[in-house]
Amino acid sequence: MADRANKVLKDGVLTYLYLLLYITLSSGQIFFNKWVLSSKEINFPYPLGLTLLHMVFSSVLCFMLTKGFKVLKVEEGMTLDIYATSVIPIGAMFAMTLWLGNTAYLYISVAFAQMLKAVMPVAVFILGVAAGLEVMSCRMLLIMSVISFGVVIASYGEISINWIGVVYQMGGVVGEALRLIFMEILVKRKGIKLNPISIMYYVSPCSAVCLLIPWIFLEKPKIDANATWNFPVSVLMLNSLCTFALNLSVFLVISHTSALTIRVAGVVKDWVVVLLSALLFADTKLTGINLLGYGIAIAGVAAYNNHKLKKEASQGSSKEPQSDESIPMVSISSER
Repeated sequence: MADRANKVLKDGVLTYLYLLLYITLSSGQIFFNKWVLSSKEINFPYPLGLTLLHMVFSSVLCFMLTKGFKVLKVEEGMTLDIYATSVIPIGAMFAMTLWLGNTAYLYISVAFAQMLKAVMPVAVFILGVAAGLEVMSCRMLLIMSVISFGVVIASYGEISINWIGVVYQMGGVVGEALRLIFMEILVKRKGIKLNPISIMYYVSPCSAVCLLIPWIFLEKPKIDANATWNFPVSVLMLNSLCTFALNLSVFLVISHTSALTIRVAGVVKDWVVVLLSALLFADTKLTGINLLGYGIAIAGVAAYNNHKLKKEASQGSSKEPQSDESIPMVSISSER
């Protein structure tokens, strides 16, 4: 009995340590990206290039760890047809999400960007209904209304709102919602269940190619014109390494808990980011209306997560906690 109690205690402590690691890395990556893109010390205002670097770095490391050193395992079952019809759209939407989300940091504060991201469940639900994956109900309509109302209130309280940044951030939200819909189609309709490591292995190279094409036409000419190729390579490599470490932390959390735990931890992380950004960045001025609106939106997000949990339990997914492991990738890779 004592050994069992010690094992439970050890597992509990380990789980909380993994959650703390995820929240720390996720929050830190957001601030790190903001600093790299906005600071005069780094002088790298190229969100597309930064995201491309993350994807290339992730692709190389995934290949080395899975095929080279064979430390991690890639799940089997991927075919050319599934890659063409599912992985490529997921990779394209992932590239779009990270590109637009990181670009938003050039125009709006980290805190306000996180507030706008709270509308994510609304976009996912609307697109899910359109794709036949979700069913419209009075309960869900109420939850979506609460989230939307909260985001509107938070936006109303923003002192220095920049609509260009808002457009970029909302574009990133739409891209992320589409990515999650494609992920759900991959899991539910095609029966492919991939852990985050496998997702990185398959999606990162595709996203890198999707980012390379616009980077050649949109940012490379600017870099050439400014003759600013002398970037601090060590800082950019460390930034990419932190991104990959964040991905691994998600893998650890899901392995020891469930996909829902990542969603809940993500809510905690968002609050941490909002409050810390007010202390770290001069462009962040939180108002009472900001916090009230964000609080309302987060309450709606919590209700949404609770609804999803009950839905999964009713479908018997509680017996297979890893059944939608791939869905929480909303929180990983080039965190924005």
